[in-house]
Amino acid sequence: MKKGKVYLIGAGPGDPGLITVKGLACLKKADVIIYDYLGNEEFLKSAKEGAERIYVGKKGREHALSQKRINALIVEKAGEGKKVARLKGGDPFIFGRGGEEAEELAKAGLPFEIIPGVTSAIAAPAYAGIPLTHRDFTSTVAFITGHEDPTKEESKICWDKISTGAGTLVFLMGVGNLPMIVAKLMENGRDPDTPVALIRWGTLPEQETIIGKLRNIGEIAQSKKIKPPVIILVGEVIALRDKLNWFERLPLFGKRILVTRSREQASELSERLQELGAMPIEFPTIEVLPPESWADADHCADQIAIYDWIIFTSVNGVEFFLERLFTLGGDARDLKGPRICAIGPKTAEALEALKIRVDFVPAEYRAEAILLGLKKENLRGKRILIPRAKLARDVLPEELRKAGALVDVAEVYRTLRPKGKAEEIIDLLRKGFISAITFTSSSTVSNFVEMVGGEEARELTADVTVASIGPITAEEARSLGIETTVMPKKFTIPALVEALVDYFTTESAEGTGMDFKIESKNQKGK
Repeated sequence: MKKGKVYLIGAGPGDPGLITVKGLACLKKADVIIYDYLGNEEFLKSAKEGAERIYVGKKGREHALSQKRINALIVEKAGEGKKVARLKGGDPFIFGRGGEEAEELAKAGLPFEIIPGVTSAIAAPAYAGIPLTHRDFTSTVAFITGHEDPTKEESKICWDKISTGAGTLVFLMGVGNLPMIVAKLMENGRDPDTPVALIRWGTLPEQETIIGKLRNIGEIAQSKKIKPPVIILVGEVIALRDKLNWFERLPLFGKRILVTRSREQASELSERLQELGAMPIEFPTIEVLPPESWADADHCADQIAIYDWIIFTSVNGVEFFLERLFTLGGDARDLKGPRICAIGPKTAEALEALKIRVDFVPAEYRAEAILLGLKKENLRGKRILIPRAKLARDVLPEELRKAGALVDVAEVYRTLRPKGKAEEIIDLLRKGFISAITFTSSSTVSNFVEMVGGEEARELTADVTVASIGPITAEEARSLGIETTVMPKKFTIPALVEALVDYFTTESAEGTGMDFKIESKNQKGK
């Protein structure tokens, strides 16, 4: 039988952007993914369709499988000729027991590859604004386990050497042993006034950093009831945090924001939110599919030269209609006759990316603004094509017809409510873990209410910031009993993110008395 191969992959400390390019590539081609308790399960979304996923994580005293059984499982799956991604938090070879797993593979004669990961030992301090080394403070750093093998008869940590032998000490998995660690360091000569930082959930929006000194950090940790996962940092470099604390100062830091766009379109909004420190939670309430019949669209495509105007009301309309036109044998040259109108800059960009010039983009990104623009010329007898979704507002075609235009509406895509389960989102809302909900269309609102349940949706959103992309979406939300808190002046995704930043920044400044100004790059969502 053909032998499989195992990739021992370090997934990094939690921020999904910190997995390596090579690690992600190996993950995507794996037949089996054997994964630990991860700080972020976004990685699993990169698995190929049909890949087997096996959870073997360890959380505190809860072990899904013993290390011996994990080793046997990896060998078994690779022995079946499969590509196995062994996904481990942090780096496999830094307190990750990756060496033990690699030994078993070597013993079994199975090929394997080690894909190093970004360890929390360096990532968490970096996200807390603490460099491990600095010319003005120290040139030495030591990584130490805070949780030795409990079966050892005696500690293999040379406390008399490490206490003063390295300028910066980093203890992993040690918060449960914090009193002992602190005592050992002071007993062996470390100054009781040495700064200490406890960093919990490093690199994630939940990140929490607690600062103290060796002599009092135990009391501080106890009073704040800090729990794993935590790394312990000891050293004078901690003094630099006041200047270099960049992550926890991001304007949306710590905010969990629900993204209800379709799975295909959620990435732009999620990425912008993540760049500003938020944790986007994707809950697609809309699915975009081709129409059940292309008959109307094909008829319009066949006679496209007769139209004076084609009005695209969304990026979806552009993509589905033009893909169909090209499938039928047409190309961009067929659009040389009609003038092109696009609602919104993103719709215009989608056309321009195909080298199709846009003749008119209304100042406001909704149907009513198009009417104002087009009515400046005589529309009587003009032929207008609107490729759009099956379920859409009829304001635009009706008003154009009242102005004398001959309007054809072609269904080029349809939107459906996904069958995804809402229980997890309902639970997060009930527990108050969601800071804001974003709605980017009327459909996302109505589908959200249907998926969550009408009365429950109203109750669960009552104390949550609701951000609607524009007045039409806000009106739909209000009709369903959901009040909009945040709405941008321009009805675009970047403007929606800016509005959220402004809202939470103002709220934070009012609560703390601080005047926090957003840099221009954040205002642009970059």
